[in-house]
Amino acid sequence: MGEPATLGCSVCCKSSWNQLQDLCRLAKLSCPALGVSKKNLYDFEVEYLCDYKKIREQEYYLVKWRGYPDSENTWEPRQNLKCIRVLKQFHKDLERELVRRHRRSKPPRHLDPNLANYLVQKAKQRRALQRWEQELNAKRSHLGRITVENEVDLDGPPRSFVYINEYRVGEGITLNQVAVGCECQDCLLAPTGGCCPGASLHKFAYNDQGQVRLKAGQPIYECNSRCCCGYDCPNRVVQKGIRYDLCIFRTNDGRGWGVRTLEKIRKNSFVMEYVGEIITSEEAERRGQIYDRQGATYLFDLDYVEDVYTVDAAYYGNISHFVNHSCDPNLQVYNVFIDNLDERLPRIAFFATRTIWAGEELTFDYNMQVDPVDMESTRMDSNFGLAGLPGSPKKRVRIECKCGTTACRKYLF
Repeated sequence: MGEPATLGCSVCCKSSWNQLQDLCRLAKLSCPALGVSKKNLYDFEVEYLCDYKKIREQEYYLVKWRGYPDSENTWEPRQNLKCIRVLKQFHKDLERELVRRHRRSKPPRHLDPNLANYLVQKAKQRRALQRWEQELNAKRSHLGRITVENEVDLDGPPRSFVYINEYRVGEGITLNQVAVGCECQDCLLAPTGGCCPGASLHKFAYNDQGQVRLKAGQPIYECNSRCCCGYDCPNRVVQKGIRYDLCIFRTNDGRGWGVRTLEKIRKNSFVMEYVGEIITSEEAERRGQIYDRQGATYLFDLDYVEDVYTVDAAYYGNISHFVNHSCDPNLQVYNVFIDNLDERLPRIAFFATRTIWAGEELTFDYNMQVDPVDMESTRMDSNFGLAGLPGSPKKRVRIECKCGTTACRKYLF
């Protein structure tokens, strides 16, 4: 909790700051270090509201107090509550559920037990999602923030998902670091020896705004950790990570979780990478049989030159884990090489196919096909194939795509 008398020695406390404050108030003890004084000793925090009733013209709320068991819940008149945000959220949830159940928004004088129980579950779910959101943002290494929203059902955070920012290398696989880098003064305007792309016999991928200018199917070679250029080099785009604020949200049409952007994304801009655990194709085949029985899979074949490795984002992944399929997607896949030049192990990057407006869902085609690449512009064939369906683990309700193709009917259920 604090420093003992012995100089230079400290002991970590297993209780959180809020828990310690609650303990002080329960014991009716003031503690200046925790901000608990005689003035605010009897100020208690509302965790959530459990019920509502109206007697004459006075509104009352059943309060769950933070740090106290349910047995200590109390009915409080509206004027005793200073939690404006909690009150607004309670009435928003109440009105939405009343409309869904009874097609009316005005609350009755008393709530039936089923409705009150729903509001409690919704409050608990929202707190769980808030904790998950905090966890995701604590783990992310990229600039773009992540928010989480579920206004559709009572599903909480995925039970088995660990957020990572880059590939997690599976057993028996080695990522060899690049041995050389460019010596350019300006990689865009005055590249030496064609810079990193030219050294690999490929074209420079970006314009001065960081927008990809290559045809889908052509590889992207970015500057690496051994290059002389700095962080602001125009040939460093994917490696800077997600730069847009994105929201993981619950879809209202049975597709589980999805992702939407909270900012405008310009056409041809980098949006995110598909990140997961790199495994061998043999291991992917074994896991794929298990995933098929579960009704969902997150296997993405790295078959740029040959089908040897696969990315599995089922357990380890980033926000791309939640991106859904569309037959008319707004994201396009590119193979990217930075610190590892093994052509069997590209990084998978999504770029915007058009302007994507704030609030739009991000999607890509799980059965994506790219046009054959001109052999004069690149010396390799490039085909993108999905071993499985990266998407939401709840895609068990059959959804027919507008295109009605066999592939989409197969994938989306």
